Amino acid sequence: MDLHLFDLNLLVALDALLTERNVTRAGNRLNLSQSAMSGALARLRHYFHDELLVPVGRQMALTPVAEELVEPVRDILLRIRGTLGSKPQFHPQTATRHISLAVSDYVAEILMADVLRRARREAPHITFELRGVGRRATEDLESGELDFLISPEGYVSAAHPTDVLFEDTYTCVVWADNDSVGTSLTLEEYLNLGHVVVSVAGAEQPGNYDEQFLRRANFNRRVEIWVPTFSLAPQLVVGTGRVATITTRLAVKCAETLPLKLVPMPIAIPPMVEMLQWHKVHDYDPANQWFRRLLKEAVSDLSPEPPSIPDTRHSRPTRPQSSTRKRGPRRTPRTTSA
Repeated sequence: MDLHLFDLNLLVALDALLTERNVTRAGNRLNLSQSAMSGALARLRHYFHDELLVPVGRQMALTPVAEELVEPVRDILLRIRGTLGSKPQFHPQTATRHISLAVSDYVAEILMADVLRRARREAPHITFELRGVGRRATEDLESGELDFLISPEGYVSAAHPTDVLFEDTYTCVVWADNDSVGTSLTLEEYLNLGHVVVSVAGAEQPGNYDEQFLRRANFNRRVEIWVPTFSLAPQLVVGTGRVATITTRLAVKCAETLPLKLVPMPIAIPPMVEMLQWHKVHDYDPANQWFRRLLKEAVSDLSPEPPSIPDTRHSRPTRPQSSTRKRGPRRTPRTTSA
């Protein structure tokens, strides 16, 4: 194929066709009519000497040639957009950007409020969008439609740069008036309780990190309730004999406003490591670098280790008094990149 005869605008159409695998949906994505999109497909087939999309039953499938084009075409477009959209200098006070992040409600609860307050002070004209985590978030990061993904280690792609944000341990939470649970639980008692378990919507595997760990270790809990968010789990143990296993920082925060009793885990679960990921084409984007720095500064205000479990057996939750939080030592994240 002669490049000087190729209309580079067709790359955008090709990317849409390879992603949607449907002429109508690809046209809708680009605000083009079905006939215009069909014309673009015909020209692409001529240039590549390949059908690219072929009918299989009631759907369209990619030919082997088209499969090989998916990643290179997407990467080329992302690099073009990054080059055209980047500026030699970035001034937070005057910059107008829109930054999208995929985070769990747990990360939003303990970290993002502080991050967005800092961002408002430094960059008042930048807007933000928080999305849920899951398979769709990974796909959106890959396609360039998502700027950042914050997800546990093992759930991020090896194809793009990552930074460790922070670690957290796990804690059991039960209703404060649940007299059948004292200051500790044996493994047998823990497994026999009714459990409230988090299963994030869109995740490839059912259950959160703790559920998957216990299954691999051949421990079966008696799950009575599945919930889609971390913050909902502790609410559903109140007034019941159930137990929820959630991250320690979130457990301590929930115990400030809910009648909860916090109990150590009877089995050692490896800490959950939260990772920050961004697309490799944005590695040197000044705005991207600024926000990564902002996140790390907010993380440095978290305690370097998860907080100790407070004794909540004989206390009722009260509104926390305002106080000056001590700044913990800064952890140096380890960084990996593809």
